[in-house]
Amino acid sequence: MLAMAEAEQPPKEDLSVGPLSVLSESVKKNCQVLINCRNNRKLLARVKAFDRHCNMVLENVKEMWTEAPKAGKGKAKAKSINKDRFISKMFIRGDSVIMVLKNPA
Repeated sequence: MLAMAEAEQPPKEDLSVGPLSVLSESVKKNCQVLINCRNNRKLLARVKAFDRHCNMVLENVKEMWTEAPKAGKGKAKAKSINKDRFISKMFIRGDSVIMVLKNPA
């Protein structure tokens, strides 16, 4: 039978294993991750905090995406353009996150 103090505490989640271990390691080691988002943009950033829903507070974010210029009538197909921008601090909601990768560097 569990002691009264043990029964009242919620079970602790072990973040050293499983899918959230990538985010946990990134916070501890202050290393970069690449986040693939639902709006087809990529974020290269350092994770400051996260929760089990993959909501994240990010720092030093480089947002990258590709834009296809609109083609006029009778013109040849235009080349797509890679764009990026820097954001110093960002909160990202977890439902827009598809995948999180460790930076191999």
